[in-house]
Amino acid sequence: MKILRDTWLVFQRYLGLLLRNPAWIGIGVVQPLLYLVLFAPLLKSIAATPGFPAGGAYNVFVPGLLVQLGLFGASGVGFTLIAELRQGIIERLRVTPVSRLALLLGRAVRDLLTLLVQSILLILLSLPFGLSIQPLGLVVVLALVALIGLLTASVSYTLALWLRDENSFAPLLFTATLPLLLLSGVLLPLSLAPNWLRAIAAANPLAYAVDAARAIFNNHLADASVAKGVVIMAVLALIAVAGAARSFNRAAA
Repeated sequence: MKILRDTWLVFQRYLGLLLRNPAWIGIGVVQPLLYLVLFAPLLKSIAATPGFPAGGAYNVFVPGLLVQLGLFGASGVGFTLIAELRQGIIERLRVTPVSRLALLLGRAVRDLLTLLVQSILLILLSLPFGLSIQPLGLVVVLALVALIGLLTASVSYTLALWLRDENSFAPLLFTATLPLLLLSGVLLPLSLAPNWLRAIAAANPLAYAVDAARAIFNNHLADASVAKGVVIMAVLALIAVAGAARSFNRAAA
């Protein structure tokens, strides 16, 4: 019960900081929305191309945007942690009885709440363009996005605690996330890619998340790709949380 109470207290603190400047929630949706408005219409002309997934341009593209939002929306949280390290906030936590795991979980829950609100906004904004999804599918895809966000946020916090400097953190973060994004089939389905590119993408866990999200939006919840994507993201998220918790433990020891 102590860890739940501590997590709630940490969550309240960081939620309060977010609510003081709620514009960041909308700002996080701007980039995916620009892709939706300026890039997705280009897919309509190739939707009939052999190899293009079924479901229409927006039911193919928006699931990719949600995965992109989970990746980029949570990857930058390490910047705030680096700022707190510089201000001595983490140092002062050493003298408090708060659980070290709660320091991570409280932040992560705030990050996931932000990500889920942004995801719902993006889905709602996509409906007039022709997007369709069933209520159960919506719940499953939000759970998938939450797992991606938890994975990405945990890795971001670990890197921030390890590097402790924005000048090192930023280039490493963006260098790592760009190939993950390009090899996940977010912008264009990997079914259109040459065989050698598909072989490389098979090692990218986000590619399975994108496949799962697209199957969910096409109401194929029983498809094997859904279970595979969710399980892969869940396992990686648990590993990332364990690594981040160890890093927090050392930082506040």
